[in-house]
Amino acid sequence: MGIINTGFGRRRRESSENLPPGQFVTSDFPVLSYGPTPEVSTDEWEFEIRAPGQTLRWSWEEFLALPAEDIETDIHCVTHWSKFGTHWRGVAIDTLMEDVEADLPYATAYSYGGYTTNVPMEDLLDGKAWVAYEFEGEPLEAEHGGPARLLVPHLYFWKSAKWVRGLRLEETEEPGFWETNGYHLYGDPWREQRYWGS
Repeated sequence: MGIINTGFGRRRRESSENLPPGQFVTSDFPVLSYGPTPEVSTDEWEFEIRAPGQTLRWSWEEFLALPAEDIETDIHCVTHWSKFGTHWRGVAIDTLMEDVEADLPYATAYSYGGYTTNVPMEDLLDGKAWVAYEFEGEPLEAEHGGPARLLVPHLYFWKSAKWVRGLRLEETEEPGFWETNGYHLYGDPWREQRYWGS
């Protein structure tokens, strides 16, 4: 299965302190995925956090009952597009981690459909990341990762795993799908960390 690449409008370069180097601004929301879009029913969806000796799980109803936050943020894709001022609603990773006893430095996000990506815990905590289930006031569409996706907007958007199913906390960093296929281990758009050696 190859890259699905739809939704690009006209490109325009902008000189802005909010635009990372090598990016262009789009008003569209391009769909970029590897493989088919999983169709995950909210009746079957669950989110879990796995740590040594501990697993926490939430059903869709339990997840929606958690305190939610409204987030306005810019997003930046490794394929050079940026979208300014996007609006999301979701649950902060800080909230989900409140009862987790382990203190480990890394996480692997894993998704329905088998996708994985690695993220340091310091990039998921302190108000930096969420599990988002609404975009622009509407339920998150499947093509954009619904019913819920990870949202880590300060990193390239491949780190914001679509169709997210859980986080596995780890002592060592394990590269995820794109990281083992040539993408940068970390993915900071301001340092253009797109690929190995960037």
